[in-house]
Formats: sequence, C-alpha cells, structure tokens
Amino acid sequence: MSGNETGPRVAVVTGASRGAGRGIALALGDAGATVVVTGRSLTRGDSELGGTIGETAAEVTRRGGRGIPIACDHSDERQVATLFAEIKEALGGIDILVSNAFSVPDGLTSPEPFWEKPLSLLSMMDVGLRSTYVTAWYAAPLLIANPGRRPLIVHTSGFGAVSYMHGPAYGAVKAGVDKLAHDMAVDFRPYQVTVVSIWMGLLRTERTLRKMAEDPSQFEYSGQLTESPEFTGRVIAALDREPTKLDYSGRVLIGAELGEKLGVLDVDGTQPGSRRPLLGGPPAFHSAVVR
Repeated sequence: MSGNETGPRVAVVTGASRGAGRGIALALGDAGATVVVTGRSLTRGDSELGGTIGETAAEVTRRGGRGIPIACDHSDERQVATLFAEIKEALGGIDILVSNAFSVPDGLTSPEPFWEKPLSLLSMMDVGLRSTYVTAWYAAPLLIANPGRRPLIVHTSGFGAVSYMHGPAYGAVKAGVDKLAHDMAVDFRPYQVTVVSIWMGLLRTERTLRKMAEDPSQFEYSGQLTESPEFTGRVIAALDREPTKLDYSGRVLIGAELGEKLGVLDVDGTQPGSRRPLLGGPPAFHSAVVR
C-alpha cells in the first residue's frame, strides 16, 4: 500500500464469526472494503450460536467487498503477531482496525454479586481489554506506514463503562477499552490515525435474540433502542469517509448519536435511539498529556 492513496480500504475486524463483529464486517463489505475477518470459529460446530469466519468472509465478498478469513485466538499473542505478519505480506498495510474480540464467559449475566460468580469471568480482561491493546500494538506499524490514507481504529464498547451492567469485571473492561482509545489517540495523532471507542446499543445478535425468546419481559423497556449488528459497521464506514474524522480522535462516541449526526440508518431504515437517557453518557477525558 505504500504510496497508494486510492483503492479499496483494507479493514481488520476481530471477533467476527458472529454477533457485532460479523455485522461490522458485512457493513464494511457493503462499502466495498477488503475485510480481514478474524476469530476462532472455523466450523459451525465450534459455537452453539453458529457462525464461522469463513461464512462471514464469504458474505463480505458476496456483498461487493473482499472477505479474507484468518483464524486467530486473540488470547494468544503469538497468533496475533502471526496475523499481522500475514496481513503485511498479503496486503501491505491496513486502513481500518476494529477491535471487537470479546470473551463472553458463562455466568456473565447471572444476577449474583461478583464474589459469587467464578473468577473465570476475568477472561474478559484477556480477550476484551488486553487483546485490544495487543492488537493495536501489532497493527500500529501497518497503520502508520501510509498516513495519507487517514487510518481509523475503532474499539467497540458500551454503556457498561458508566452503568452497572453484569458486574464490576465487565464494567472495568468497557471503561478500560474507552481509556485505551483516548490514550492511543495521543500517540497516534502525529501519524494522522483516528482512534475512537464506539458504544453500541442493545444489538439484535444471535445471543440476544435467543435470550429475548427465552424471557421477553427482560427486554420490554428496549423499544426503539435496539440495533442490528450491522448498524455499528455502517456508522464506522461513514466515520471513515468523514473528512473531519480526526477531530473525533480520542473520544468515546455513542453509535446511535454518531449515526444520526452522519445520516446513518439501520438496515430496516430506522434511526436507532440513544440509550443515554437510560444508562448515561460517555466520560470526558482531560486533554493534559504527561510523558
């Protein structure tokens, strides 16, 4: 990609076998991007929820992009290093990095206090928080190689960063991911790389739809506050096209609000509502820099 200011955008979406990651990858495919789809699911039996990186990549291609599946367990730093070595060899560089890989341990949504939940919930710290840092660390040389392409990094996050949601471990991961975006933006700014954290709404993923079917009463309040998994991807694609996107760097953004500002609609033509009134708004980080 060195010296090339044109051509399709090259994106990496982590944790894209299903759920939010799959939706984001498909929306970037709609925008004509080359999308590297990462995850652990190689066959449908790898998860009870179905979905594989190959299926996501094939759908990206069917929609007009180019999907490239690469298996990667984001808890394994060696696999992450290999992932970006392969990308450098095959594609030369990347324009968009979406860090979405996240461990959803058993018992996460159970109502007990945190000390009655297993310590295995801390796997979120590994694939969720640490993985976001490690992924950006290995991706950085590929992102800064051609600043003329105005790269974009997105961390997917949510309202659990400021509201009690599933307990303190979950909240700490979301808050940590947001702070990573702010601080990474400081280091990336000289290279014209935009870094943001985007809060997703209640996504109509395979997992959520199953829970809705099991107990609809839990979701009666949601109303217009649900989003398709592809909505965040549409927002990311729009932000990537935005001439002033560097002005957003370092910020935590509510996807529904950013979508409305950029004129992005969901797949059904609706404008998702923000959950800010219900769950609060993003933090405002200080501009001071101490090195």
